[in-house]
Amino acid sequence: MKVFITGGAGFIGSHLSERLLADGHYVYILDDLSTGEMGNIESMIKHPRYEYRIGSVHDAPLVSELVDRADVTVHLAAAVGVKLIVEHPVHTIQTNVHGTEVVLNAAAKKQKPVLVASTSEVYGKSTRLPFREDHDLVLGPTTHSRWAYACSKALDEWLALAYFREKKVPTILCRFFNTVGPRQTGRYGMVVPNFALQALKNQDITVYGTGDQSRCFGHVRDAVEAITRLIQTPNVYGEVFNVGADREISIRGLAEAIRDAAGSSSKIVQIDYDKAYGEGFEDMNRRIPDCTKLEKAIGFRPKITLETIISDVLAEKREAIAAGNA
Repeated sequence: MKVFITGGAGFIGSHLSERLLADGHYVYILDDLSTGEMGNIESMIKHPRYEYRIGSVHDAPLVSELVDRADVTVHLAAAVGVKLIVEHPVHTIQTNVHGTEVVLNAAAKKQKPVLVASTSEVYGKSTRLPFREDHDLVLGPTTHSRWAYACSKALDEWLALAYFREKKVPTILCRFFNTVGPRQTGRYGMVVPNFALQALKNQDITVYGTGDQSRCFGHVRDAVEAITRLIQTPNVYGEVFNVGADREISIRGLAEAIRDAAGSSSKIVQIDYDKAYGEGFEDMNRRIPDCTKLEKAIGFRPKITLETIISDVLAEKREAIAAGNA
């Protein structure tokens, strides 16, 4: 296949590119390097089946050219990370909604398949666990910019499904649950890389809120496996899939696990949400996926253990520290 990836120099996009090249496919990527990095794709630049463009997903002519050349598009370009979202809500909404519209409009010209990356954030403050794809979404008020990301990605989903129904664009939607692993930056508030660096440097590990809030962390390799199978399964068009592990751990428990695995003397320090993100910040207490639908569709569900995730991230951060890059 020829696969076009938006946000291809990012965390998930670079891992997906490597997997597709290893499987013998052609890969075209587009990235504006706002959160992606050239270092993520350096090993692929000279590959004969790999092509990269530095540019914006808002550039409609460029996106149309790449969508037209590809057999399928994987749309990963988005504003990510709680810190970025809270500090730059205008950028978040414009990037997510308009970028997706540009991609879908390009795909509609020739009914090219598109997989659109969404997020578990769309479930918002729902307490109906585990989250299933047909459950109601419960978002906070518009006065809290925290919910701009969830709302923008929910709108992406509605837009993609509208293009599927009205314009016959073959679309697939993936709601990713806390995907982590090597190459993920902690710059925008991602807890696992931040905790790993703090532990390896024997610094205080900073836990926001009470630390009792819990998440399920999935390895990027599992996310890539799900994407790879989905884009090669035609009967999943027009469907939404949860993609994530279902093992729950509190954020304080995660900090302790990373500290112990690193052999660190770090203290775990609690910081109130108001100090970290500003007054009125809201968070959800628990977030657990039901991946039954994904497993029925492609015969796979995320399974890499949290221990492996922590080990892989710590190994990468140790190398970065040794090289003076962290």
